[in-house]
Amino acid sequence: MKKLYPVIAFIFLVTGCSFQKPDYLNVITAPELNRIMQQEDIFLVDVHTPEQRHIKGTDLFIPYNEIERYKDKLPKDKNSAIYLYCEGGPMGNAAARSLHDLGYRNLSNLEGGAKAWKKAGFEFE
Repeated sequence: MKKLYPVIAFIFLVTGCSFQKPDYLNVITAPELNRIMQQEDIFLVDVHTPEQRHIKGTDLFIPYNEIERYKDKLPKDKNSAIYLYCEGGPMGNAAARSLHDLGYRNLSNLEGGAKAWKKAGFEFE
Protein backbone atom coordinates (compact mmCIF):
# COMPACT_ATOMS: atom_id res chain seq x y z
CA MET A 1 0.00 0.00 0.00
CA LYS A 2 2.85 2.42 0.80
CA LYS A 3 4.14 1.95 -2.74
CA LEU A 4 0.87 3.33 -4.09
CA TYR A 5 1.13 6.68 -2.26
CA PRO A 6 3.69 8.20 -4.67
CA VAL A 7 1.59 7.05 -7.64
CA ILE A 8 -1.58 8.52 -6.17
CA ALA A 9 0.22 11.77 -5.31
CA PHE A 10 1.54 11.97 -8.89
CA ILE A 11 -1.96 11.47 -10.33
CA PHE A 12 -3.36 14.26 -8.14
CA LEU A 13 -0.49 16.54 -9.11
CA VAL A 14 -0.95 15.94 -12.83
CA THR A 15 -4.74 16.29 -12.79
CA GLY A 16 -4.51 19.39 -10.58
CA CYS A 17 -2.11 21.09 -13.01
CA SER A 18 -4.28 20.36 -16.02
CA PHE A 19 -7.27 21.87 -14.21
CA GLN A 20 -5.39 25.11 -13.67
CA LYS A 21 -4.39 25.48 -17.32
CA PRO A 22 -6.72 23.64 -19.68
CA ASP A 23 -5.57 23.10 -23.26
CA TYR A 24 -8.22 25.49 -24.62
CA LEU A 25 -6.96 28.44 -22.56
CA ASN A 26 -3.94 30.67 -23.05
CA VAL A 27 -2.68 32.20 -19.80
CA ILE A 28 -0.90 35.53 -20.25
CA THR A 29 0.93 37.89 -17.93
CA ALA A 30 0.06 41.52 -17.29
CA PRO A 31 3.00 42.81 -19.38
CA GLU A 32 1.95 40.52 -22.27
CA LEU A 33 -1.65 41.74 -22.12
CA ASN A 34 -0.52 45.36 -21.96
CA ARG A 35 1.72 44.87 -25.01
CA ILE A 36 -1.13 43.24 -26.95
CA MET A 37 -3.49 46.08 -26.00
CA GLN A 38 -0.96 48.63 -27.31
CA GLN A 39 -0.69 46.81 -30.65
CA GLU A 40 -4.27 45.86 -31.44
CA ASP A 41 -7.91 46.38 -30.56
CA ILE A 42 -8.92 43.46 -28.37
CA PHE A 43 -12.11 42.22 -26.72
CA LEU A 44 -11.40 42.45 -22.97
CA VAL A 45 -13.91 41.13 -20.44
CA ASP A 46 -13.94 41.53 -16.66
CA VAL A 47 -15.65 38.47 -15.15
CA HIS A 48 -15.05 39.14 -11.44
CA THR A 49 -17.95 39.19 -9.00
CA PRO A 50 -18.73 41.42 -7.36
CA GLU A 51 -17.94 43.98 -10.02
CA GLN A 52 -14.59 45.63 -9.44
CA ARG A 53 -12.60 48.52 -10.84
CA HIS A 54 -11.95 47.71 -14.50
CA ILE A 55 -8.69 47.61 -16.38
CA LYS A 56 -8.55 50.57 -18.75
CA GLY A 57 -9.86 49.38 -22.11
CA THR A 58 -12.30 46.79 -20.75
CA ASP A 59 -15.10 46.22 -23.26
CA LEU A 60 -17.59 44.36 -21.10
CA PHE A 61 -18.38 43.18 -17.60
CA ILE A 62 -19.94 39.72 -17.40
CA PRO A 63 -20.10 37.80 -14.11
CA TYR A 64 -18.05 34.61 -14.53
CA ASN A 65 -21.05 32.44 -13.63
CA GLU A 66 -23.49 34.17 -16.04
CA ILE A 67 -21.69 33.80 -19.38
CA GLU A 68 -24.64 32.03 -21.03
CA ARG A 69 -26.97 34.91 -20.07
CA TYR A 70 -24.76 37.47 -21.86
CA LYS A 71 -23.90 35.47 -24.97
CA ASP A 72 -25.64 38.01 -27.23
CA LYS A 73 -23.00 40.58 -26.19
CA LEU A 74 -20.10 38.31 -27.18
CA PRO A 75 -18.44 38.28 -30.62
CA LYS A 76 -20.44 36.37 -33.21
CA ASP A 77 -17.25 34.86 -34.64
CA LYS A 78 -16.33 31.96 -32.34
CA ASN A 79 -12.66 32.29 -33.37
CA SER A 80 -12.45 35.90 -32.15
CA ALA A 81 -9.88 36.45 -29.43
CA ILE A 82 -11.45 37.02 -26.01
CA TYR A 83 -9.26 38.18 -23.13
CA LEU A 84 -10.60 37.55 -19.64
CA TYR A 85 -9.65 38.70 -16.18
CA CYS A 86 -10.98 38.71 -12.65
CA GLU A 87 -9.35 39.80 -9.42
CA GLY A 88 -6.87 36.94 -9.15
CA GLY A 89 -7.43 34.42 -11.97
CA PRO A 90 -9.82 31.58 -10.97
CA MET A 91 -13.05 33.27 -12.08
CA GLY A 92 -11.40 33.90 -15.46
CA ASN A 93 -10.67 30.19 -15.74
CA ALA A 94 -14.31 29.37 -14.94
CA ALA A 95 -15.57 31.92 -17.49
CA ALA A 96 -13.21 30.47 -20.11
CA ARG A 97 -14.70 27.03 -19.52
CA SER A 98 -18.21 28.39 -20.12
CA LEU A 99 -17.07 30.23 -23.26
CA HIS A 100 -15.35 27.09 -24.52
CA ASP A 101 -18.58 25.17 -23.97
CA LEU A 102 -20.32 27.80 -26.15
CA GLY A 103 -17.81 27.12 -28.93
CA TYR A 104 -15.25 29.90 -28.44
CA ARG A 105 -11.72 28.76 -29.26
CA ASN A 106 -9.39 31.75 -28.85
CA LEU A 107 -9.45 32.42 -25.10
CA SER A 108 -6.86 34.05 -22.86
CA ASN A 109 -6.94 34.66 -19.12
CA LEU A 110 -4.81 37.21 -17.28
CA GLU A 111 -2.54 35.36 -14.88
CA GLY A 112 -2.98 36.88 -11.43
CA GLY A 113 -5.91 38.98 -12.67
CA ALA A 114 -6.42 42.62 -11.74
CA LYS A 115 -4.04 42.20 -8.80
CA ALA A 116 -1.18 41.38 -11.19
CA TRP A 117 -2.23 44.27 -13.46
CA LYS A 118 -2.09 46.69 -10.52
CA LYS A 119 1.22 45.28 -9.27
CA ALA A 120 2.70 45.83 -12.75
CA GLY A 121 1.64 49.49 -12.54
CA PHE A 122 -0.86 49.50 -15.40
CA GLU A 123 -3.97 51.70 -15.58
CA PHE A 124 -7.52 51.20 -14.42
CA GLU A 125 -10.62 53.12 -15.49
